[in-house]
Amino acid sequence: MKYILRAFCVAALLFAFAPLHAQQEQHNAHNMFNQVSYNPGFTGSIGGICATGLVRQQWVGFKDEAGNNVAPQSYSVNIHSPLNILHGGIGASIYQDQLGFQKEIGVKLLYAYRKDIGMGNLGVGVQVGFINGSIDFASLYEGARDKTDPLLSQEEKSDMLLDFGFGVHYFVPEKFYVGVSTTRISEQQSTTLSYNTTRHYYFNAGYEFAFPGNSSYVLEPSILIKSDLVKTQYDIATLLKYNNRVWGGVSYSAIRNMDPFSVLLGLKIKDVRVGYAYTIPTSKIGSSGSHEIMIGYCFKVSFDRGRESYKNTRFL
Repeated sequence: MKYILRAFCVAALLFAFAPLHAQQEQHNAHNMFNQVSYNPGFTGSIGGICATGLVRQQWVGFKDEAGNNVAPQSYSVNIHSPLNILHGGIGASIYQDQLGFQKEIGVKLLYAYRKDIGMGNLGVGVQVGFINGSIDFASLYEGARDKTDPLLSQEEKSDMLLDFGFGVHYFVPEKFYVGVSTTRISEQQSTTLSYNTTRHYYFNAGYEFAFPGNSSYVLEPSILIKSDLVKTQYDIATLLKYNNRVWGGVSYSAIRNMDPFSVLLGLKIKDVRVGYAYTIPTSKIGSSGSHEIMIGYCFKVSFDRGRESYKNTRFL
């Protein structure tokens, strides 16, 4: 196990020396609850069938000169489950990102091979899917004086690109987790739009610290580093959980021209988990902040005795 942890630490150091900037991939304050969206190695690790939905409205009230709402909006739904016959887990993910008149829709299929190693479980996963990028030129040039100009397109144009990903994830239940992954491996260029996909790399880790004398309270610090080896973003968060039913915390995102601080609150009722995050407006962008809502549902499934050890009960 020490060799696995050493490899993860080396990957983290490589990410740490890149400059800070924004990324092409989705930004979510609830990334610690949604690891399968950027690391296919997490697939099937929870010990049950789990679905998670996220909605993020960024920079509420931000509009262009024509009064159009051009604030970024993100939506995603992920589902994954163990599948013993394949010695691991399978899953699927769909998302939509919209920034002004540009939209991106992605669909991914996920598989991870899982194996017990030491006190924990290792997942090695792959993903395959497509990304559909589009630009609504009709809305973009709505304020143009001469709409008959042939250079100003009056239609929506789109193109579809393949998407591949790979990830490794290791966790010890109720102790810690660590992962390394990459998405958009193929780095394709659109033939109809000025649009291309850039390979992204991720490193994430988290730890659970139970308070001495009162294990009902658990402190969970976590970090997510995203990079394309030119631009890098660091997301650092700390959650305080009570009986794994109620939680609150703060997160900090080191990213240029963005609001860095978010407050997170959450509640778990039986198998349903609901979270809310508010990003405090501190940048010069004229907005009233950003809102994010997470809804997750997990239910346990029965495993044969030989595979039962990798149930990640913290998420159930």
